[in-house]
Amino acid sequence: MNTSKEGLKREVGVWGLSANILNIIVGAGIFVLPAIIAGIMGASAVMTYLICGFLIGLVMLCFAEAGSKVTHSGGAYAYVETAFGAYPGFLVSIFSLTGALFADAAVSNALIEVLGLIFPVFKDPSVRVITLFLLFLSLAVLNVVGVKQGIGIVKINTVAKLIPLLLLVSIGWKDVQWANLNWGASPTVKQFGETSLILFFAFIGAETGLNIGGEIKHPQRTVPRAIFFGISFVLVLYILIQLVSQGVLGNDLTSFKEAPLAEVAKIAFGPVGYNLLFIGAGISMFGMLSGSILNVPRVVFRLSRDGVIPFSRLASIHCKFKTPYLAILLYAGLGFTLASFGGFRQLAAIASSSILVVYLGVSLSVIQLRKIKTLAADGFKIPFGYTVPILSAGIIVYFLSNMTGLEIKGTLLFAGVITAIYFLGKIYRKWKNKAD
Repeated sequence: MNTSKEGLKREVGVWGLSANILNIIVGAGIFVLPAIIAGIMGASAVMTYLICGFLIGLVMLCFAEAGSKVTHSGGAYAYVETAFGAYPGFLVSIFSLTGALFADAAVSNALIEVLGLIFPVFKDPSVRVITLFLLFLSLAVLNVVGVKQGIGIVKINTVAKLIPLLLLVSIGWKDVQWANLNWGASPTVKQFGETSLILFFAFIGAETGLNIGGEIKHPQRTVPRAIFFGISFVLVLYILIQLVSQGVLGNDLTSFKEAPLAEVAKIAFGPVGYNLLFIGAGISMFGMLSGSILNVPRVVFRLSRDGVIPFSRLASIHCKFKTPYLAILLYAGLGFTLASFGGFRQLAAIASSSILVVYLGVSLSVIQLRKIKTLAADGFKIPFGYTVPILSAGIIVYFLSNMTGLEIKGTLLFAGVITAIYFLGKIYRKWKNKAD
């Protein structure tokens, strides 16, 4: 049996990991994004996709190299912890977990809202909470049973969410008015910066898909290939969606900020198309949530295994299914609790900045990991020396500098709180060891 040093089964291959990455990146955002981007950039919006695709490509090259060298579970946390030690790894892991939990809370609530528009019974507060409980519980149980089952549902979700989008970009071309794609005035640098900051977050998610590092077959080859396939597919898909949306609706695209793709589908397919894209949005949200519950608990598992958090039981592996079952159940429970209260969308800015902090840590870790001789020598290595990780880190710092003063203060306050918790915990453990 092919298992990692942690005792986890290596079940996930290139296509499974590619689907895992795609499933998380292609979330609910793409169903509203074209109208938002067109509102700033007009017909030249496609240029922003190319720029953001290049930027996220630099970041993902760093993930590809780090993921091919550090082959155990934990994703970004494992890379940063291996490169810089426990404290930086702890910061990255908490930022990553925070972003994922608040995103799950928002997405699961949005999913219930979609169901409520189709079936009004889901608008009832009691029904909403019960549905959320069953949703998180069923996904937790599925992932406890095995990573093979978890990645299986991810593959199904990925195909289900991509079908309506692929149909839209394939059939929608017949209704494209080419005059709608003509550029007017060239966009300004300010417009590029504003749009890129928004669009950048539509590409994030691949880092979460790498949290199952201890369950990936032949990670030195699988991780770089899966990242390449996933990011390339997403970039092409997003560009085609923007072109078709702009080409069909023209200047009216910005009038449909809530469901622009559904309006395009209504023209391309008739009333059935509107319903198809509406259902597709619901499937996309469910798929993102299922992918999160598959991947993120591996960070909790790794934190416990490394003794970073004082709950050793969370490193337990199920004797039969060989999965970190307690970490999965805890994460799903926290996700359900946050989702039950609702109203977490106002924290999206802090959650987004959290992901940028994670990206910064991974980009810098590549430089340090190259100096560690005990890591896999046959792993993927980014060409051009340190150019890519330094450029990637610089771009992330630029994005962080564009946050508002309130967002920066909130992020720094959060970092200060978790830093205090980390060092207080360290002092407590030393005191306890002396007392024993």
